[in-house]
Amino acid sequence: MEPEVEQQQQSSTLAENISEGSVSAARKIMLAMHPAEIADALESLPPVRRRLLWDVIDPELEGEILMEVGDEVRESLVRDMDMDELVAATEQLDLDDLADFVQSLPEQLTSEMLAGMGRQDRERLDQVLAYPEDSAGGLMNLDVITVRGDVTLDVVLRYLRRRGSMPRQTDRLWVTDRYGRYLGELSLRLLLTNSSDTLVSDISLRKIEPLHVLTTQREVARVFEDFDLVSAPVVDDNNRLIGRVTIDDVVDVIREEAEQTVLSMAGLNQEDDIFAPIFRSTRKRALWLGVNLLTALLASWVIAQFEGTLERIVTLAVLMSVVPSMGGIAGSQTLTLVIRGQALNQINKSNLRDLLTREVAIGLLNGVLWALIIAGLVWLWFGDRQIGMIIGAALVVNLVTAAYAGAMLPMLMRRLGIDPALAGGVALTTVTDVVGLVAFLGLATLIL
Repeated sequence: MEPEVEQQQQSSTLAENISEGSVSAARKIMLAMHPAEIADALESLPPVRRRLLWDVIDPELEGEILMEVGDEVRESLVRDMDMDELVAATEQLDLDDLADFVQSLPEQLTSEMLAGMGRQDRERLDQVLAYPEDSAGGLMNLDVITVRGDVTLDVVLRYLRRRGSMPRQTDRLWVTDRYGRYLGELSLRLLLTNSSDTLVSDISLRKIEPLHVLTTQREVARVFEDFDLVSAPVVDDNNRLIGRVTIDDVVDVIREEAEQTVLSMAGLNQEDDIFAPIFRSTRKRALWLGVNLLTALLASWVIAQFEGTLERIVTLAVLMSVVPSMGGIAGSQTLTLVIRGQALNQINKSNLRDLLTREVAIGLLNGVLWALIIAGLVWLWFGDRQIGMIIGAALVVNLVTAAYAGAMLPMLMRRLGIDPALAGGVALTTVTDVVGLVAFLGLATLIL
């Protein structure tokens, strides 16, 4: 059985047992489940049954599970936990995960939790919390193993044996000078396959530049993708090694950004709970619906300006939706392509003109192609060659405009600090609707 199918069956059986009150059966199922799978099961349950399942979860797993669920679900679970439970739940978390957890708590709970921690742990946590959450500093873990370049591999191996363990996701050691400045990396493969009397400096490399502590998480993800990394060093302004970012956190970033891009197009947030309170969800969605209503009213106002033309020629009313619809689809193709290019840092000032020319040319060619097709269909359908020519011309105008708008709107929004994935679709729809209607009905008014 495929793992995904098996996980779905486990989650479904777990939900059924909770619904039926079979607590002991639910506990047995969870013994074979990973914390991430239990988190998925929690998010799929309505609030009452979610609380029942949470009450029977092993306290030792609570911290990991809280890190896997969305912010709203985590907030609902944490709300009923006392401070001792919170501290106990987070004892096994890595520092970077603990920082993420603390930042998601209400301010009062954050202060109380920090006050209940030991001085050393609090100082380490404060060091991570000092950086933006979406930066390399916010993602990093302070658990790093450093070695000097002037020692032999035998010394390094003896040092590692004395430690007795290594941090998770350790695939290399970091080489620094006596002042803690980053010099390079020593892979475990080279450590284990070279002579024990070899100096670290003789085989250590500097394959990639370290991540500056303020590097954005999007850029961090790109570096990991480009260089196939498992871990990467993080340095401050003085090139002093202060931590490392590991692949498990980068995978979370990639997943969250992908989910956010999709949900933003509908005005939703990736942390929204599918079983969030009805009135809270209604309030969030109402704003987006209001924005769409304004754009629809604008399109209706444009139509009203050509009311006389529509009353005289009923055929125009029948065909009126074709041009805006085609423009919307064409513009969305360009918009999606450009937003993806921005996310991957593939678009810059040097290639923007070429990209714009390409997209407008595609819009023009598609416009001419489909203009000929729709003009022929209208002529056959209604027996009116003039209207066929009008809708064909309007289609060319709107597809070219859609291509231009689809390429330029994300650039403009990024410059204004607006998320193109969130607002680009609405803005583009407004442009293609208004231009399409004005072109079609305006040409009809002038010619007919």
